[in-house]
Amino acid sequence: MTATLIESEDRREYRATRRRGLLVDLSMTLATVLAALVIGFLVILATGKDPVRAYEALLTGPLERSFRVGRWLEDATTLTLLGLSVAIPFRARQISLGAESQLYAGALAAACVAIFLPLPPVAAVLVPLAAAALAGAGMGFVPGSMKARLGANEIVATLMLNAIVVRVYDYLVNGPLKEPGSSAVHSERVQPDSVLTPLTEWLGIPFGRANVGFPLMLLTAVALWLLLTRTPLGYRIRMTGSNPHFAEYGGIRVPRAIEWSFVIGGAVAGLAGAHLVQGVYGRLEPGLSGSLAFEGIVVALLARNNPLVVVVAGLFYSYLRAGGDIMEQQTDVGTEIVVVIQAVIVLLVTAQALPDLLKRRLARGQAAASRGPSGTSRGPSGTSQGKPGAAHGEAGAR
Repeated sequence: MTATLIESEDRREYRATRRRGLLVDLSMTLATVLAALVIGFLVILATGKDPVRAYEALLTGPLERSFRVGRWLEDATTLTLLGLSVAIPFRARQISLGAESQLYAGALAAACVAIFLPLPPVAAVLVPLAAAALAGAGMGFVPGSMKARLGANEIVATLMLNAIVVRVYDYLVNGPLKEPGSSAVHSERVQPDSVLTPLTEWLGIPFGRANVGFPLMLLTAVALWLLLTRTPLGYRIRMTGSNPHFAEYGGIRVPRAIEWSFVIGGAVAGLAGAHLVQGVYGRLEPGLSGSLAFEGIVVALLARNNPLVVVVAGLFYSYLRAGGDIMEQQTDVGTEIVVVIQAVIVLLVTAQALPDLLKRRLARGQAAASRGPSGTSRGPSGTSQGKPGAAHGEAGAR
């Protein structure tokens, strides 16, 4: 009975620690955003322009018309999926810059299925999505395997793979997959049954190209959070990222965990490519992703690689992009100020000292509260309930 009580208390303490960690991650994300907005305001003021009018357009413009809201949700869907795709290998302490190659591979796979393969209505949507996820996972497996099995540098491997896949994509769109008889450079349109249903059809509000990819993105974020926090594979990925030597000592096959982190991240990036093909453009277009692939890295860092917080960061970041365009149209302040805000965010999220210090203080406060006058744990047996290895692993994994 005593052992059961101790285990139950440890479980409650562990869950409370995780909830506090999520709260800290979300608080630091919001604080970073607020600080960046304040600095941007001061920059506009220093240039002699009206920062109040500029920020009014920046912060309220995307909500003034329904099609602007749709543009925001459309952008947020792709950007959040890309943020999720890099957050997974980041949790394994792998610096993956391969979201671009994975997105383009997913777009190619989805387009080939959605254009050339006749399928019944429901399968016409799901099969291209599955093909995109598999193609993205394959592009993630290549650098993941090189790092895990051969010791290759994952930064170099992913960047070089980006260059290869993007060039192959350009060749195919300009050649074999180009729409016959068209002077423009793009592929044929996907079959009507393969198009992701626009939100306009569901809600009756003109949301432009925003589609069911948005709720699917939310489900993906929840699924990844559950994967990381509720499954053995997620535990192995987190422990590999926090302390690979401790993970090996505990029986975790670290190379396999690294490979899986790249594969899962690649699959999610492939879904982002499918969203662009099936929901946004309806075909393959040159420069499909723009700069979104690398901005997804900023979103993941801003969210401190927490899948649930990535959704918040992705929504904010895409809101800034949409608001910047409106600000440039309605005021004499260009979108460069948005670039300034984004740069400040990057600088702030790379300064890990403040969040880490806050987490350490919370951990010390919790440890002090759980100890009795003699300095030992207040558990039923009177013995210390601490788990140094596990605690260190969870602190580093967030």
